[in-house]
Amino acid sequence: MILSVRDLTVTFRTEEGPVRAIDGVSFDVAEGEILGVVGESGSGKTVSLLAVMGLITDPNAIIGGSIRYRGTELVGLPARALRKLRGAEIAMIFQDPMTALTPVYTIGWQIAEQIRAHQKISARAAMDRAEELLAEVNFPNPREALSRYPHQLSGGMRQRAVIAMALSCNPALLVADEPTTALDVTVQAGILDLVRRLRDRHGSAVVFITHDMGVVSELADRVMVMYAGRIVEKGARSELFGDPLHPYTRALMGSIPPLTGERPRRLPAIPGSPPSLLRLPQGCSFAPRCPVRFEACEARPALPAGARAAACFRVEEFQS
Repeated sequence: MILSVRDLTVTFRTEEGPVRAIDGVSFDVAEGEILGVVGESGSGKTVSLLAVMGLITDPNAIIGGSIRYRGTELVGLPARALRKLRGAEIAMIFQDPMTALTPVYTIGWQIAEQIRAHQKISARAAMDRAEELLAEVNFPNPREALSRYPHQLSGGMRQRAVIAMALSCNPALLVADEPTTALDVTVQAGILDLVRRLRDRHGSAVVFITHDMGVVSELADRVMVMYAGRIVEKGARSELFGDPLHPYTRALMGSIPPLTGERPRRLPAIPGSPPSLLRLPQGCSFAPRCPVRFEACEARPALPAGARAAACFRVEEFQS
């Protein structure tokens, strides 16, 4: 395994008390695998991967558990050692490319700077490599694009530039944080195809964070569903979409418009809202919104070990 996370917890000290944003999350990522992490906003998807990247710098944050990258423990690793890994071996595509890019520097300069930060290479060679990367992510005129500033590019082109920067040092692990959000459907499809081709070309493992079950069904090898800072279901894509075991997963899939059959007048919605992390229910966090809850849900269901599992007391009833 290229990445192994065990019992990860992220707690923030607040004026109202401690907030457990991530609560006992464990997962693995294999070489060359695409892991889809899905859930509503606030479910803990991004925070868990920011912890993996060592990018939670809030002094009120407390990180516990174990994060091992190719056997190296990242929790407690000195900042200098983490900086050597980030960008070179582990890279991240951020959700908003406009804030991920510096507005006062050209695209070419920013990509070349990333390369020179991790490799002993001349400025000219770094700029040539930046042009190659822009061509690889399908910029129509990569040489001209080197001298453009972020505001001179469309949203899709900015996202491609961020992807080029993330891939500049051929990282072994790529974390993509909702890179298709706010892009139109055709650009979104191009980005997904690009991520897939780059995985096949470079052999990088990818963790793809999204709230879109349709995107996950197109891209991921395995899927991890999160709710209120915990994993509620995990499994291979075909198994999870063919036979979802958790009511939350079923509800997320029910909100996807059908491609065939009669067109519904209204898509079903999950009632209520995700719970406040300051006031989580005593038992199952999803119980207040669950249509099949019963007495046993007053206790917290555990996520069984194994590649295919769901944290629900009614799993056997849902299995087909």
